[in-house]
Amino acid sequence: MEDPFRDPVPAGTRLIETFRFNAQTQTVDRKDLHRARLERTARAFGFPLDNEDIRAKLQAMECDAELRCRLTLAADGTVEIKAAPLPMPEQREWVLAVSDQRLRSDDSWLRYKTTQRSLYDRARENMPHGVDEQLFLNERDEVCEGTITNLFVTLEDGSMVTPPVSSGLLPGVLRQSLLDAGEVREQVIDLPTLRAARAIHVGNSLRGLIPARLKD
Repeated sequence: MEDPFRDPVPAGTRLIETFRFNAQTQTVDRKDLHRARLERTARAFGFPLDNEDIRAKLQAMECDAELRCRLTLAADGTVEIKAAPLPMPEQREWVLAVSDQRLRSDDSWLRYKTTQRSLYDRARENMPHGVDEQLFLNERDEVCEGTITNLFVTLEDGSMVTPPVSSGLLPGVLRQSLLDAGEVREQVIDLPTLRAARAIHVGNSLRGLIPARLKD
């Protein structure tokens, strides 16, 4: 059971799930994990959630193209889904930089995807030239996450690790699917570990895993 969210919740706050509608399968990628995360978040915030309404809305979706979908849940239980075409991503390595902005590992807002994302939005708006994603550190110099992605690091022994929630981050759906499949495990990651990595990826449920490198 998710612990109740204790911080004051500003009026108008909505819970968010961003997902990909797969044109080939005519369904939402990782649908069950998205619904499970939304249910946990709604319980924590005390927002009413009509699972049948959401299930019906998702089942009614049809399109012959890939879609980027954004589902929001309001405090009164109102659900809204907005969809837009998802362009085919350019197959290239993303360049990563480390943000000057620090996260606080005990910030409970980091664990939930909501419309209270001004820190991430500002970081993306001020992305340095030639950089695709910024990574945040916490007060202990542990790497947390990116503005829109989780981090995945392949160590010298070939195993893939991702920062634990205790470092301060949103537990993403792609991240959870990889943990469930045993393809990745949690481990605290610092900058020396990141720099010594055999490979680096960032990713989310919408885009999947993206190869990346740390900017010199």
